[in-house]
Parts: sequence; structure tokens; C-alpha cells
Amino acid sequence: MVSYALMNLVMTSTPLAVVGCGYNTNNAADVVTAHVLAMYVPSFFTGHLIARFGSQRIVALGLFILAGSGAVALTGVALENFFVALILLGLGWNFCFVGGSTLLADQISPTERAKTQGVNDLLIGLATAAASLGSGLIFAFTSYTMMGIVGIVLSLVPLGLTGWWMAAGRRLETAWVAKRA
Repeated sequence: MVSYALMNLVMTSTPLAVVGCGYNTNNAADVVTAHVLAMYVPSFFTGHLIARFGSQRIVALGLFILAGSGAVALTGVALENFFVALILLGLGWNFCFVGGSTLLADQISPTERAKTQGVNDLLIGLATAAASLGSGLIFAFTSYTMMGIVGIVLSLVPLGLTGWWMAAGRRLETAWVAKRA
């Protein structure tokens, strides 16, 4: 949910920022095209990465990449910054979305999947709608640079929670193995 909302927050205002910085609409279209490719092309190998490293690690990597996208957005408004920030945003979103979807499916029983996926999609839609509105407000009343700050914060909080969850899971697994031995 966080990665989808963050992706929408930044992506929505980026074409406006590109044109607002003096670049033409073709440049804005190229940035968005690169972003969309970065969102979907990795899907050809994201599943293999999840199978090898696990959903939690791929989600954590995606959140780290999203934070990197925010950091790049903070470094300036050169056209290259827009390209790199949006490519990282797309890649981070892909890892979080595919990894999170896999994690969700793995955690619930087949009988609960339809309802749980429905609620999940509703929450993603609501968060994305709020982010879209927020994007316009943030861009109108502050600056595009604020998107980078928001991106870093919205990535690092769930990244910390994911790290804690992974560490807690290892502790529980270690305790369970020790108890059985």
C-alpha cells in the first residue's frame, strides 16, 4: 500500500515539475515512459528474486530503492535527476508490489484469499487516491523537492518495520528450533 501510494504521489507531479523546470513536454513524456518501463519490465525476474531471496527481503530492497529515489529527487532538478528518480521509483514499486502481493498470498489460507485481496485492493486504492490528491497539494504549496523528503520518510518507516519483522521472525524461528532440540 505504501509503495503504491508513494509511487503515485511522486509520479503524478513529476511531469508538471519537468515542464515547470523549463524542459519540454517531450522530456516529461520520456521521463514517464522510463518510469513505466521500470515499473513493469522487472516483473520478468522479480518472481525469481523472490523465490531465491524471499518476499520480505525483496520488499525491503524495494523500500530501500524507493528511499534512494527520494534522495535523487533531493539532489536537483536536472533532467537526469528526474529520469533516475523515476526509474528508481518504478523499480522500487515493482519489488514492493510483487513482493508484498506474494507475501500476502503466502500468509492467508485459500478460503480467506478473495476477501483479503479485496480489502487489500480497497486500501491500496484509497491510499493511492489520497496520495494523488496530496501530490497536487504538496507540489502547489511547497516544491518538487518536498516529494523527495516525503519519499524518503514514507520508505524508511516501513523499511524499519520490515527489518524489525524479519528480525523478530528469525528470533522466533531460532527459539522454536532450540526448543525442539
